[in-house]
Amino acid sequence: VQLQASGGGTVQAGGSLRLSCVVSGSIRSIIVMGWYRQASGKQRELVARLNPDGTTTYGDSVKGRFTMSRDIAEKTAYLQMNSLKPEDTALYSCDVGVLLTDSSTTIKRGQGTQVTVSS
Repeated sequence: VQLQASGGGTVQAGGSLRLSCVVSGSIRSIIVMGWYRQASGKQRELVARLNPDGTTTYGDSVKGRFTMSRDIAEKTAYLQMNSLKPEDTALYSCDVGVLLTDSSTTIKRGQGTQVTVSS
């Protein structure tokens, strides 16, 4: 199972970016997908997570600005980020929990994509 995150870049404050995370490999289903970020010198924090029950959990600092969605057929998760702020600058990565073809489960973390917001 591999994850590929993309869509990061440099944007001015108030701008938007859309991140994508594609899951590849032999899996039976995706159980949970989440976006996390880690700014320089800070701990990794939850940005958004699509839960197994269909709900979405957002970090307090991004509520109302970020939206996470998923394309089940394409095994892809998206993070639409609007009204970006300089404090959103971080390395964004996706985690996924999957059900494998042998009925075991595993959690994978992808390499991140850098988001830089200039003031």
